[in-house]
Amino acid sequence: MADVKGTPSEVRKAAIASLFGSALEWYDFFLYGTAAALVFNTLFFPTFNPLVGTIAAFGTNAVGFLARPLGGVIFGHFGDRIGRKSMLVTTLVIMGVATCLIGLLPTYATVGVWAPVLLVTLRVVQGIAVGGEWGGGVLIVSEHAPSHRRGFYSAWSQTGVGLGFVLSAAAYALAQEVTTKESFLAWGWRIPFVVGILLTAVGLLIRLRIMETPAFQEKESEPKKSAPPLLDVIRTHPKSILIAFGARVAETGASYLFLTFSLSYASEIGVDKGVVLAALVVGMLFESFAMPMFGALSDRVGRRPVYIGGAIAVIVWAYPFFALFDSRNPVLIFVAIFVAVVIGHGAMIGTQPAFFTELFASRVAYSGLALGHELASMIVGGFSPIVATALLAWSGASWPIALFLIGMGLVTVFAVAAAPETNPNVLGDGKARQEAEAEEKTKPSDSSPIHS
Repeated sequence: MADVKGTPSEVRKAAIASLFGSALEWYDFFLYGTAAALVFNTLFFPTFNPLVGTIAAFGTNAVGFLARPLGGVIFGHFGDRIGRKSMLVTTLVIMGVATCLIGLLPTYATVGVWAPVLLVTLRVVQGIAVGGEWGGGVLIVSEHAPSHRRGFYSAWSQTGVGLGFVLSAAAYALAQEVTTKESFLAWGWRIPFVVGILLTAVGLLIRLRIMETPAFQEKESEPKKSAPPLLDVIRTHPKSILIAFGARVAETGASYLFLTFSLSYASEIGVDKGVVLAALVVGMLFESFAMPMFGALSDRVGRRPVYIGGAIAVIVWAYPFFALFDSRNPVLIFVAIFVAVVIGHGAMIGTQPAFFTELFASRVAYSGLALGHELASMIVGGFSPIVATALLAWSGASWPIALFLIGMGLVTVFAVAAAPETNPNVLGDGKARQEAEAEEKTKPSDSSPIHS
């Protein structure tokens, strides 16, 4: 992408808006995963035995991931044609309304099979909204930021993702704290969902104040392309899409094992879920502010070394993670989650916004980011807790799950190793990339798969 940047004030405003908007939207999305691990098996699938009910609850969670590529395609198209800002406003409203309605749903005991049907329907709507949000949230910052600080500034959009999890987990911990077990199952679990509509209103006010990105505005002055952005990006950037997909395998697969499956695993081995939830909140809080540090590091040494370092950390920590859990020692469980989340996952997700943005030309960036990012979410992210639960049911032990983590880490290492370094300010690469951008403007379409 070309280095078309906003003023320092506009960059800061875009970063803040992306942070808060992403935090609120992902708060809504993560609420579901937490509820799936804690209560949905009992309330919406009571006719199954507990383990099968947990798999069914995680299955409805996965439905949201199946819908994410659809949201990415829809909002990516209009984000590349109409603008980033309008799509971010739309996705936030859709997510907020769907989340509030989940909190108002009747359970299986009230309406029978219609309860899980309605639950799945609203999860699909959530998936469509969040599938369209991520690419826009990243671009609204990265397309404002100068290339030499793009890693740092764009990582704040991911900080919003981390804080969204912290908010959702904290909301559930508070709801459990102020209710009895019976009242929590009866109505306490609904409170975080319903409160989400108020947070959505706050996020909406913030996002309406941001400007459209300079890169999109410059694109608008260029001759219009007739091909839909989705077809354009598949034709001109196939390698970039595959790299983004592969890079996300360890990042998204590991994150949902750490953040969602770990709660279910804790119950299986007799560990208080409250301990794990508290450890996740602390870990994600630290990770949220480690992300910009990893992004800044990628501005100095390049995107690839930092991203690969995070994937290797996941590989190395796979067995120790479960061994520390199996100790049932709360302190060691905190250590397991802290290292996995802050170092392994943090290095990848903090580098990801700048890395992925620089893989695509501005005219198709929204569609390209959405396609690569959300396909991985659908195939890997949504199903990794289900696979892990099935492996646990099959083996009765954690070692197959650790092998599963290692396999995902290796896929990401190979994918990122196959990518060129996209940071234009390292490896003496900046001049060549500037010349490539200048050449692109003289052509009606460019067939090169990498732009930065």
